[in-house]
Amino acid sequence: MTQEERSERSQALILDAALALFSRQGYRATSIRDIAAKADVSTGAVYHHFKDKEELFKTLIAQFRAEVESPEFPLYRALEQGTFPDRLEELGRLCREIVANKRAYIALIYVDVVEFDGLHIREFYKGMAALCARFVTEHQRQLPIVDRMKPEVPATAAMLMTFRIFMDYSVVELLFGVPNHYGLDSDDAIRVISCILKQGMVN
Repeated sequence: MTQEERSERSQALILDAALALFSRQGYRATSIRDIAAKADVSTGAVYHHFKDKEELFKTLIAQFRAEVESPEFPLYRALEQGTFPDRLEELGRLCREIVANKRAYIALIYVDVVEFDGLHIREFYKGMAALCARFVTEHQRQLPIVDRMKPEVPATAAMLMTFRIFMDYSVVELLFGVPNHYGLDSDDAIRVISCILKQGMVN
């Protein structure tokens, strides 16, 4: 293993340890010494890669943001297959899978809100509408999403609202540990949410 590879491995171990600790016990309750011990490196190695604990936290938020904004992100790939606005149940199940797989990163959002007043995730949320708008624009020929919307419903807002509802549902279920909080099991809840989003709730 080269020195560069050892350095990259050390950095990855530190980030993994920081993610596990920050997401489970919060930012202030986690020390650099805790992170070093979990990563099985020296505190000096942590400071070699990161100037302080906040830089570690910001790096993790940036990692998650980069992943979400990547064209390879599962939600993006599903949209390319035409799941919105017709196959919303597929999107709902995918959002649940994303929350299950990325629960530690999603927990960091709540840590940031509580301990930093949302300082580090503000830009992440500000950029969500732009991401949806970019997708709609880039795929307008093969996916006529705008044409499927009611005249008074902007496609970007409809797409973003759909994601937020499904993600929030799954966060309460999986991250907060409250199953059946709609009075329905997961699949039925996703089906009902999809029905309301597409058809409304009034006859």
